[in-house]
Amino acid sequence: MAYESWFRSEIGENGAFIRQKNRFTSPFGSGEGELPVQSGRYQIIASYACPWAHRQLIARKLLGLEEHISVQIVDPVRPESEFSDWKFIDSDTRLSEIYLKSDPEYKGRFTVPSVLDLTTGKIVNNDYFNLTYYWEREWKALHKDGVPDLLPDDLQEDIVSLNDIIFNDINNGVYKAGFSNSQEEYEKAYDALFARLDEFEKRLEGQKFLFGDRLTDSDIRLYVSLARFDAAYYSVFRCNRNRLIDFKNLWNYAKRLYAIPAFNETTNFEHIKKHYCICCDPGNTHSLVPKGPDLSVWR
Repeated sequence: MAYESWFRSEIGENGAFIRQKNRFTSPFGSGEGELPVQSGRYQIIASYACPWAHRQLIARKLLGLEEHISVQIVDPVRPESEFSDWKFIDSDTRLSEIYLKSDPEYKGRFTVPSVLDLTTGKIVNNDYFNLTYYWEREWKALHKDGVPDLLPDDLQEDIVSLNDIIFNDINNGVYKAGFSNSQEEYEKAYDALFARLDEFEKRLEGQKFLFGDRLTDSDIRLYVSLARFDAAYYSVFRCNRNRLIDFKNLWNYAKRLYAIPAFNETTNFEHIKKHYCICCDPGNTHSLVPKGPDLSVWR
C-alpha cells in the first residue's frame, strides 16, 4: 500500500486522523484463549523510531525481561513507496510477510510493536496500548529482583486513567496534528496537545516523576513522546508552539528519565530523525535528515 492510499484510509470525512484498530489483541495469562507466559517463546518486533514500540523496549529492560523475551529491530526507513510496511535491518524480509502468514485476510498497516510467537512464526499480539501492562502484571514472576513496580496496586486505577489522557492528547495527539487533513482538526489537536503539556509542566513542579518519587508506566508513556518532540514533532508534525527544551520542568523530567539506562539505551535519535523526516514528511522529496539538534544536552 503506497503512502497516499494509506494516508487516505485513516483520514475521516472531517479531515481528522483516525488511527486504525489493532488486529492481534489476545492477552497474556493462564486462561482459555490467553497467551501463556513462557520464557524464550516470544520476540518483540520493534522500531527504535516508533514510540509505541519504544515503550516495550524500555519496560522490557526496566523489568529485567531481556533473557526471556528477544527483540528484532526493523529499519527506520520504510521500503520505498510502502508507507504501511517495515523492512528488517540487514534483511530483505518485510513485516507484511509475517502479518499475512499470521492472517492472510489482514487489511491495514503492518505495525510495530508486534509480538511474534517463535514456535509458530506468527504474530500473536500487536496491541501497543496494553502490552506494557502485560509485561508489568502477567510477566511478574519472571521479573528480576529489585526492579521498579511500574503498575503498583495502590496507583493502578490512577495510572490507567492518566495513561488514557497521555495517549489521547499527547502520544496520539501529535499524530492527529501531523496527519490531519484540515486546518480545523489540526488546530484542535494542536491546542489539546499544548494544553496538556502545560498541565504536566505544572504537575512536575517540585517532583521527580508523574506520581511523585515513584517511577511508573505513565512515565514511560510520556517520555517516548517527549524524546521525539524537538527532533521530529516540532517541525515534521507542525507542533511548533514550544520546543521541549522551552518547558523547564518537562525538560528536566525528560533528562532525568534519559539518565536511567533503560531509557537512554533504547533511545536512538538517529533512527527517530530518519524515520519521521523521510517517511512522515511527503514534502521531503530529497530524503534529507536534519543534522541537529545537539543531542549532547540530553546528557
